[in-house]
Amino acid sequence: MENISTSLKFFLNLTMTQALIARRFDARLSFHSLSLNDFMILFHLSQAPDEKLRRIDLAEKVGLSASAITKKISPLEKIGMVEKEANARDARVSLVKLAKGGKRILEEAMSSAEMAAEELYPKEKEQKLEASNQVLIELGGSVR
Repeated sequence: MENISTSLKFFLNLTMTQALIARRFDARLSFHSLSLNDFMILFHLSQAPDEKLRRIDLAEKVGLSASAITKKISPLEKIGMVEKEANARDARVSLVKLAKGGKRILEEAMSSAEMAAEELYPKEKEQKLEASNQVLIELGGSVR
């Protein structure tokens, strides 16, 4: 096999790392009946102005398609974690709002997420994490 570029190595390693992270976070968050994607939806809504986002903006932040985010939101709405809200200015645009139940679950799940992150990346690697985080932001990440 030919040597592969640094860019491709980075991409392949990033993909494998993401799969490992998703498995670890899913295992930790299952105690709260959440998946990593559910947690990310609740987290991004909690960070948004008025705790609501357009569906398309939420999809972009979570890294899912608009149709996938719609499928993920429906069960969260049924169990009271999010609410759909009409846009007062444009009836074609629907907003997703963090509900009280979602806030409560997110607060509880945050400690589990912090534990999973600490297991994966202990405090002694904090300096490397900061540098890596900066690279990910440059590549399109949004959590600063």
